[in-house]
This record gives sequence, C-alpha cells and structure tokens, in this order.
Amino acid sequence: MLKLHFAPNSRAGRIVWLLEELGLDYELNRMDFHPKDLKSEEHRARHPLGRVPVLEDGDVSIFESGAIVEYVLARHTDGALKPAVDAPEFPEYLQWFHYCEGMVMPPINTIVVHTLILPEDRRDATVLGQAQRLLGKAVAPVNEALEGREYLVGDFTAADIMLGHSLFMANRLGQVSEEQTNLLEYVDRIQNRPAFQTAIST
Repeated sequence: MLKLHFAPNSRAGRIVWLLEELGLDYELNRMDFHPKDLKSEEHRARHPLGRVPVLEDGDVSIFESGAIVEYVLARHTDGALKPAVDAPEFPEYLQWFHYCEGMVMPPINTIVVHTLILPEDRRDATVLGQAQRLLGKAVAPVNEALEGREYLVGDFTAADIMLGHSLFMANRLGQVSEEQTNLLEYVDRIQNRPAFQTAIST
C-alpha cells in the first residue's frame, strides 16, 4: 500500500487530493508542520531537507509533489487524469502542470514567510510588496486561459491538482482580485470537489 508522509497546509495536500481523486488505497503519516516532526532524524532519512510530501511505495521512496504526481499516474493508473501524449491538449497540460512551481509558488512562498512565518520585526514590507506584485502577474495569464473553461485543459486533470492547489493558496492569501472572475470561479469549482475537501480537511 502507498504511504504518504504529510503535514497540513503544505504541498502534501496535493497528493492526498490526487490519491482521493483516483480512489487509491493509502496510509497517511500525519505530522505536525513543526521542526520536531519534520526535522527529526527519522524524517530526514526520508527527505534530506525535512520536507513533505514523501511517498513510499514498497521499496520506492520519492519526494517533490510534482514528481510524486507523475509517478503515481505512471505506476498506478492507466492513463488517468492526463491527456495522451499524442493529444492536442498534452503540451498545454504540461505547461500548466509545471507553471505552479515555476511561476506561482515562488512568490507565494515569499508572501507566507513575510506574513506568517517570520516574527514581525523581521518581516520586510518591500520584499512582501514585490512578491505580491509578482504573484499578481503570474496568475493573470491563468485567469485569461480559463475564459470559457471549467478546468485548465478541458476535462479535470493532474494539472488542476498542481496549479489549482496553488491558486487556492493564492486566493486564501487574498492575492486573487475581484476582477479575476475566471480564477475565483475556478477556485470555487475545485473547492467543491469531494476529493479536494478531504485533502484540505486532513
């Protein structure tokens, strides 16, 4: 059985969401998002930086949420949640799948650091403002791409799990404007998926 090492309010939520969407059996090792768990010797043996998610599948141990998603789709499904490689949608699927970590999550990480993690006397308003503006620029093309679409690439795919989770976080941080109606409707749509609700409440 698959075993997922997980902490709440992290990218590990993507993997719970994925496993729930696919209906796969899995065991969850729920840890606190705190150094006492994540930086323990036991967990550093799974991930050298003490991060989550980490997935164990028999003798296989793999980290990085995008890599885990691709691994699960390749090893545990028969073409589910992604277009066929010769489908017209496949290049766009790859684009949005990787856009989250390349463009959206870096400024989100900075925003979280300078609003939630650092003590107030170490927060930098200039750095925070730069990250907020960068995030606004990063999500704008997604808002445009969602015009007339329910999901990023036609049907619901793993790209929605990767980027959709990031957009959910951006919205929760108040970084999606009221004018970006396509994004707001999209976030609402994914939030209403039962598998997403399970992932967020885990």
